[in-house]
Parts: sequence; structure tokens; C-alpha cells
Amino acid sequence: MPRRAAGRPGMMAGALLLVGIGAGVGAGIARADAQPAPDSAHAPTHPPLAPTRDVQVAYSVQPEGAPAPKTIQVWFAANGGLMRIDSPEGMGATILDRVARQVTIVLNRQKVYTRLDAGSDIRNPFLLDLSMQYTRKGDTRVADVDCTEWAIVSGRGSATACVTADGVILREDGVDAEGMKGRLVATRVTYAPIPAGTFQPPEGYQMVTRHRVAPGPGGTGSG
Repeated sequence: MPRRAAGRPGMMAGALLLVGIGAGVGAGIARADAQPAPDSAHAPTHPPLAPTRDVQVAYSVQPEGAPAPKTIQVWFAANGGLMRIDSPEGMGATILDRVARQVTIVLNRQKVYTRLDAGSDIRNPFLLDLSMQYTRKGDTRVADVDCTEWAIVSGRGSATACVTADGVILREDGVDAEGMKGRLVATRVTYAPIPAGTFQPPEGYQMVTRHRVAPGPGGTGSG
């Protein structure tokens, strides 16, 4: 039986929104709850909730109805506590720091960045949580990396996802928790230490001020 786990706006929703808005202005970003210790006497009842190693992943992302997929680059470090998402064509980046509960938006054309206080509800499209039902389906390979296929059911529909043993989502196909339909697949996976500067705005960029991050995906901010 699948295990019901706790309300993640879907990983795919966040990724597709990043593609849609180009610069990745923090929309659709899902909370990753702490992962309970596995019971070694039984097979896992859900995939790992966050990458446990430093890794860079190139993803091909295509919402339903889009004429062609687009490529985004994602870096994970600090057990999923730090993440950077570069939008298509290098327009900008979104940097998430879960420990500091802070989102940094970088716009390359304008050479500016802003830091947003995410309050208590920082969200992340590439980390899982226990808000859905998971059913293990089997093992396969994506981008030359082994992963386990999981059937995922939420209140909005169903999807399949392939997740590595160290918590990297390599593929997701179907409807996510936000009701968004599409496909996301890793095309290149590189395990290597990631320099701390990857999670900082480029040198010489000017900081600008924005409003507080809205609590929900796609929010416009308040205050």
C-alpha cells in the first residue's frame, strides 16, 4: 500500500513556472520536511526527500502544450539546504537557502539581484516531502544514473518520478500537486563538490529591494 505522507506544491510546477517566467522569480518553490530515519528491516516506503550529495543536474522541462522542451540547470548542496536554479538561456537564477529561509533572485541582463525573506514557508520545487502517497514501482536508469520509479498520487492527480538512492529527482511525468501537467527529465548529472560562490550573486551585481515572498506558489509578495 502506498504511504500517505504532508502538502508539497509539486516539483514540476516549480520547474515549469521557472521556465515560463524566464528569470525564475521564486514562484512555485515546495517545502521539504525532515526525512524520518528509514527502517532497515523494510524496503523504503517513500523516496529520499532531498539530495544527500553535492550534484549539478541539467533538466529538460516541457509543460503540456509547450512546443518544445527547455533546459534548466540546477545545483544542490548541503543536503538540499542550498539550491540554485538557472533559467533557460541564462536569463537569471533563483538561489534558495533553506537554513536562512532566504530566496535570492538574480537577473543577468540588468546585473541586479534581490534577497527575499521567505518567512517560515520556504518552498522548493526539486525536493520531495511526505504530502503525497508513494508506491514503489521498480528500478531503471536516467541520464546514465540508477534510480527508482515511484508512482505518486496527490489531490490533483497522479505522476511518476524516478529518484536516485541519494535523493536526486531524475524524471517526473504527469500531474503534480498543483495540478500542472508536463514532463521533466535529467539529461546530465554531475556529482562533484560545488563551490560556495555558486550560491551567491555574481560579483559586481547591484542589490535591489523587493517585497516579502508570498506564502503560496505563484504569489505576488506582500508588505
